Amino acid sequence: MFGIVEEKIDVGAMIGAASRPDCGAVCTFVGTTRVDESGGNSVEYLEYEAYRPMADRKLEEIGAEIRSRWDVGHVSIVHRVGRVDPAEASVAIVVASPRRGPAFEASRYAIERIKEIVPIWKREVWSDGYVWVGSQVGTRQA
Repeated sequence: MFGIVEEKIDVGAMIGAASRPDCGAVCTFVGTTRVDESGGNSVEYLEYEAYRPMADRKLEEIGAEIRSRWDVGHVSIVHRVGRVDPAEASVAIVVASPRRGPAFEASRYAIERIKEIVPIWKREVWSDGYVWVGSQVGTRQA
């Protein structure tokens, strides 16, 4: 299960799909929108955009990298696009493995690789403007 979705991420379904009798560890990472104070303003929500065809392929590529590096029985990565309100999931990663070490390591690897190679862009929206994170650092648009 790899992909970009527009609806809320069903983390419970992802965990259910990872449950296997040969895996004693299921590690779940869920990245959520937090309300950061920045310049006296709180983030009201985030908006994500992605180059979908390439993003889907890159998420699958990360899954293949994980399978080649660690003994895992299941990997799934889902990232949301569109508006994501505070406390909602932006990304979910679920890794199942026979032992906890590989599950934790693979999960951490996945989130770092997403930020490195997957074409997804985030816009932080405040009451008085917004900024695209990772593009023009420090640029604030009204």
